[in-house]
Amino acid sequence: MPRGGASASGSAAESEIMTFDYSLPAELYLAKRGGGERKRRQYRRFPTAAEAIRFAVEDFPPVRTLNAWMQVGDECFDSSGIQRLYESRGYPGGAEHLEVQLPSE
Repeated sequence: MPRGGASASGSAAESEIMTFDYSLPAELYLAKRGGGERKRRQYRRFPTAAEAIRFAVEDFPPVRTLNAWMQVGDECFDSSGIQRLYESRGYPGGAEHLEVQLPSE
């Protein structure tokens, strides 16, 4: 079962995120919207978890990423877990990736 949803406690999730290795290969699964029981999933493999996280958060609208999950080694993360990893201080690029860069005068 994917991690990172509402069932994860704050302090436990934070400690897991702090020790997360963003350089490991990752697999990203995005469910396509559609009717019926057979929902298609889009699968994509990334050389690093950091690339998979960036792709899921920055390149897909929130509606699609609601059904996303990522596998890194034996660990799985749901869309909430992916978002937390993206917002974590450990994410490559640090906090700067979340700040708006204003042009210098």
